[in-house]
Amino acid sequence: MHRIFAIFNPAARGEKSRRLCQFLESKMADNPALTLARTRGPGDARPLVMQAVADGYKVILAAGGDGTINEVVNGIGQSGVALGILPLGTTNVFARELGIPLDLAGAWTVIERGRTRTVDLPLARFGGTERYFVQLAGVGFDAAVVRAASWELKKKIGPFSYVWAGLKAASQKHADVEVGLNNAAHRARGASVLIGNGRFYGGQFKLFPEAKLDDGRLDVCVFENAGFFNMLRYAQAALRGAHMRLRGVQYFQADQFICRAPATVPFELDGEDVGQAPVQFSVLPRALCVIAP
Repeated sequence: MHRIFAIFNPAARGEKSRRLCQFLESKMADNPALTLARTRGPGDARPLVMQAVADGYKVILAAGGDGTINEVVNGIGQSGVALGILPLGTTNVFARELGIPLDLAGAWTVIERGRTRTVDLPLARFGGTERYFVQLAGVGFDAAVVRAASWELKKKIGPFSYVWAGLKAASQKHADVEVGLNNAAHRARGASVLIGNGRFYGGQFKLFPEAKLDDGRLDVCVFENAGFFNMLRYAQAALRGAHMRLRGVQYFQADQFICRAPATVPFELDGEDVGQAPVQFSVLPRALCVIAP
């Protein structure tokens, strides 16, 4: 087994986090090639990972949810170092996409086997900054929901925090987001723009049924209208996998596009509140190595 550098936030999600900490410490006792790095909060993981890559580690293990994975990937970049995952988050969308078991023992078995694959690495450019993501992004209503679902709320009620945040966001006004492709062959406009590298959104919902992690394209789903009843209509159709047939929904694929808005509109990457539009999205084909079944 290669030397493994494991990133872990011991303050995350209470008892579940403590069990993970004990699990990792037991693995360290049996495996001197495993190094455990504890973070204290958001932003700590990336510099730790960058240093681990510079120190020659060949596997970086993200022990946490999609937000932790996002930070770790932004430390790995295009270095070729492999990403391993021990799922701990609220929804664990990227782990589900890769088929990684959600229990610690099963996920660790995948790490031990060490089988790797390469997947696309999406990139967001905004305000002179670049940031990678792995599974999904959202501009507009979706990002407003993420912004309203605080860490404290997620810790208390888990996935239901997004339901509460969605109800709150649905009661507010939302400026339209315009999606433009460089070749101007397709333009779309809507209250919520969702971008998928994989199929899943919010857990096991196949919001992007045509997406593949290694096809060199991003899938874009634009929901044109805001408001409680429209969002309820969209959500019910998405649960059935019928949202692509709805009037007021546009779906297409692209390797590069930009989202703009006439007012202050947030965007999120892998479920993390990141910034404001405008934001340009692109994809680096098969630039990320991941350990997967």
